[in-house]
Amino acid sequence: MIEWSEEQLAFQAAVRRFIEAEIVPNLEELEHGDTPPYEVLRKLYDTFGIAEMQRARFKSLMKQDGAEKAAAPTEEREGSGETLAMQLILTLELSRYCPGMVTAMGVSVGLTSAAILGRGTRAQKERWALPLLTFEKIGAWAITEPGSGSDAFGGMRASARRDGEGGYILNGNKTFITNGPFADTIVFICKLDDGSEPKDRKLLSFVLDRGTPGLTQSKPLRKMGLHSSPTGELHLQDVHASADQLLGESEDAYGRSGAKQTFGMERAGVVSMALGIVGRCLELCVEYAREREQFGRPIGEFQLIQLKLAKMEVARMNLQNLLFRQIELAQHSQRMSFAEASACKLYAAQTAMEVALEAVQLFGGNGYMAEYQVEQLCRDAKVLQIYGGTDEIQITQIARDLLSR
Repeated sequence: MIEWSEEQLAFQAAVRRFIEAEIVPNLEELEHGDTPPYEVLRKLYDTFGIAEMQRARFKSLMKQDGAEKAAAPTEEREGSGETLAMQLILTLELSRYCPGMVTAMGVSVGLTSAAILGRGTRAQKERWALPLLTFEKIGAWAITEPGSGSDAFGGMRASARRDGEGGYILNGNKTFITNGPFADTIVFICKLDDGSEPKDRKLLSFVLDRGTPGLTQSKPLRKMGLHSSPTGELHLQDVHASADQLLGESEDAYGRSGAKQTFGMERAGVVSMALGIVGRCLELCVEYAREREQFGRPIGEFQLIQLKLAKMEVARMNLQNLLFRQIELAQHSQRMSFAEASACKLYAAQTAMEVALEAVQLFGGNGYMAEYQVEQLCRDAKVLQIYGGTDEIQITQIARDLLSR
């Protein structure tokens, strides 16, 4: 794929009109008020018939799943190249103004539902995945803990203990959980407490419902950026989970490989977010360089400003080409390897941060003021280098892959 099709451009224009009418006028409240993003996102789904398309896709998946064979989460999410293209267009257009909404939407409709679709039983998919896909319910994927950080598996302390009656008792704390304060459905990842060494224990995932006794969901945390994406903590104290809440209803269904596939999907998705941020920064900077005058001339006539703009355009082109590669792979029923997804995230996150910082610099003192959007985009871009695995973790994954060949 080398360019957007006419249909894709038409969809992009329609999405942009919706955002300019429904999100931009309410951006202040979404970013700095107490309004969660979910109702606006549901309106977006209704406007473009996305919920109905998801129901049709789910019905098709269930037909293919007659033998209840688990498929990879990324394959479940991506489907055809055309479907992926529409999803990525939606992501990059939202990221031009409100990257936080992308995170809130993506974790719910993407990561949480994908984990269930990829590893769950047919009954679990029908019970939990469909309401997530249609955005009727909000989902959270809970793996990070206060003491674990980048060592998500080795540092994990959350546990599941067999209760002797076929169920489990869950305990543990999770933090930095997107949608945590408002989630209706939570995929809770923990280790089986079977008396073995912690490093050797199985990784299990349970699907929990809001309001479960012993489950506490914190209020939204205050943070540097992505203000329109509610982030919170989860506290579990002696939470009872029945056997049918264990993902796949098997202790071997969702181990580290399942978690890695979900991480890989999240990392590949950062490219479209970065493209939205970079594209908007470039647009704002070009406009500002034409209008802002210093020393009696528009600043766009100065070579140092031109260099900044040129580098931003190169970054935009590179990110768009990475996006096209993802779509092209999906058109051929392929997907990025874990290492390639890590490489994409590393480049995209660093590029978005570099461009956003340069945008603030180009705007000068105005760029540091909240009334100019580059300030928000710069704050929002930073988290791309942190969540889904830090830059340092991406480097490790890429290097390990290279050295193992």
